[in-house]
Amino acid sequence: MPEPPLPMKRWKRVEYERLVDRGIFEPGDRIELIDGLLLVSEPQSSFHYTAIQLVERVLSRAFGDGWTVRTQAPIALDDASEPEPDVAVVRGEIRDYATSHPADPVLVVEVAVSSLTFDREHKASLYARAGRPEYWIVNLVDRVLEVRREPAPEPSAPYGWDYAVVDVLGQAERVSSLGASAIQIPVVDLLP
Repeated sequence: MPEPPLPMKRWKRVEYERLVDRGIFEPGDRIELIDGLLLVSEPQSSFHYTAIQLVERVLSRAFGDGWTVRTQAPIALDDASEPEPDVAVVRGEIRDYATSHPADPVLVVEVAVSSLTFDREHKASLYARAGRPEYWIVNLVDRVLEVRREPAPEPSAPYGWDYAVVDVLGQAERVSSLGASAIQIPVVDLLP
């Protein structure tokens, strides 16, 4: 006889934020709220973190004034999700988010080694469902940049959405973000 499924509690973003405010989690806990479930993020290698810093530097230069490039900071994506992408670009200045997390990044970036499959399937579906126009994966396994655009319904995706356009760019190629289309970024600049 098959075992019954384990009972799970799905959290709302406001409940999760109350837990954070009350200090339930220890400093350094790497936890994200993904579609109502608490997810423990992967530990960071030096290689992974170096890539995050490179992406932050390149995007800060590309977007310039009037934009904030956040690293490993919460995004109030929807009522059931508050992921902490490796890098996100949002409109405005740092102080604009002193009382609440941004909800509409123009670009979300995940740096992937061991999380590559999860980032391609679950994170892509999550960001597409939230209508984020552009999602990049800095794929350190294959040393390429995966650019996803045009969120669209996709019933087979984990959260019912995915990106209709996926481009894989090699180290010798260049990319422009939709939010800073005049700037050509060498893909190699994003890789350690």
